[in-house]
Amino acid sequence: MMALLEVTNLGISFGGLRAVDSFQIQIKKGQLYGLIGPNGAGKTTIFNMLTGVYKPTDGKIVLEGKDITGHKTIEINHEGIARTFQNIRLFKELTVLDNVKVGLSEQFKYSALTGILRLPKYYKVEKAMTERAIELLKVFDLDGEKDYLASNLPYGKQRKLEIARALATNPKLLLLDEPAAGMNPNETKELMDTIRFVRDEFDMTILLIEHDMKLVSGICEELTVLNFGQVLAQGETSKVLNDPQVITAYLGE
Repeated sequence: MMALLEVTNLGISFGGLRAVDSFQIQIKKGQLYGLIGPNGAGKTTIFNMLTGVYKPTDGKIVLEGKDITGHKTIEINHEGIARTFQNIRLFKELTVLDNVKVGLSEQFKYSALTGILRLPKYYKVEKAMTERAIELLKVFDLDGEKDYLASNLPYGKQRKLEIARALATNPKLLLLDEPAAGMNPNETKELMDTIRFVRDEFDMTILLIEHDMKLVSGICEELTVLNFGQVLAQGETSKVLNDPQVITAYLGE
């Protein structure tokens, strides 16, 4: 079975600093995969290369058989990779509903003239987009707050809204950058249930960066552990978390 995402010998240098070196990963369709490591290990740098924020110095990124190495962010999103960020990036001046509609905008289109003149197609497309956005908000129990400003949502719900907006782009692969950051234990447990639901309900493949070991061990089927920009361990979650190298380098024991 061909991997949905196959990354080989990926590396990037900033000046004389080698931030990531010879990174490799294969993720199968439908997998829930974790990427962990100490602060500064290169995890977010890898996400930035996968999504076109940074152009790799070397290596290859292949999504569903297509080489997307070095493509622009918008091109990679169109190919099927969406992401969230460690520091939540919502359009906080827009409503909850409109944030999701932004994610849907590439799928529901009309001409500029149609929009300016408010022709019948405008209302038809807007109605369909709104209905789809509300469907997505219901998944995250946010439909009741659809008219709230995004900035007025509690922190945990802002996290959920960011995931909902990413899903609105209809991705093949969803990248979650520390989705549990700043959450209390109850919010983290709810998030774990949400991530599982998204994987199952949307038949989604998910790669997440996370520091919360309970979350990682509870939902990830496979893990890659980074240390100083290099792969330290890789494989089934239970085996990786019991690897002496991982315990020493990551858990500090």
